[in-house]
Amino acid sequence: MKNFPIVCIGGSAGGLDAYIRLLKNLPKDMGVAIVIVNHITIMPTQLHEVLPRFSSMPVELITENLLIEPNHVYIIPANRDLHVDGEAFQLRPISKPRGWPDVITVFLKSLTQYWDGKLIAVIVSGYDGDGAAALRGIKEVGGITIAQKPDTAGQPDMPESAIDSGCIDFVLSPEDIAKEIMRIAQAEV
Repeated sequence: MKNFPIVCIGGSAGGLDAYIRLLKNLPKDMGVAIVIVNHITIMPTQLHEVLPRFSSMPVELITENLLIEPNHVYIIPANRDLHVDGEAFQLRPISKPRGWPDVITVFLKSLTQYWDGKLIAVIVSGYDGDGAAALRGIKEVGGITIAQKPDTAGQPDMPESAIDSGCIDFVLSPEDIAKEIMRIAQAEV
């Protein structure tokens, strides 16, 4: 069983700016896995082609049964629900093909059930409220929840929904989210 921290960064519209600002400020060897869950359903994601320029860690598009390793950035493929089984990613057909997707909520719920390490849930720019419904579960298993400061987000709906859930520990700019992730990672060593 793997037990290093996983950081789920959930976003949508305007998320690219937040991912870049965050990744540029993270070192390559802090011992956590970063999983970017961007809820795009119509187009294939290009984040795994764009983000390597801004990260000192390897950036990979998630494939079925890909082993989860620390010091990597993982990107959810479009139109899939993402789950974990304790050491690898599992991809399933998207459970909510119409309306606003809830892929962030689905992944966070899977983490609370099947991951032994520390959990950090970060909600950044995006429409709707994906992720907010799972934040209480993250808190219940001792995880930490962070929302992007709405006035630093291109689209503040998702961070505001997360904050409105009453289950957010920190409301920070992307740069300060990176600092908080490093602080938490160092505390885990």
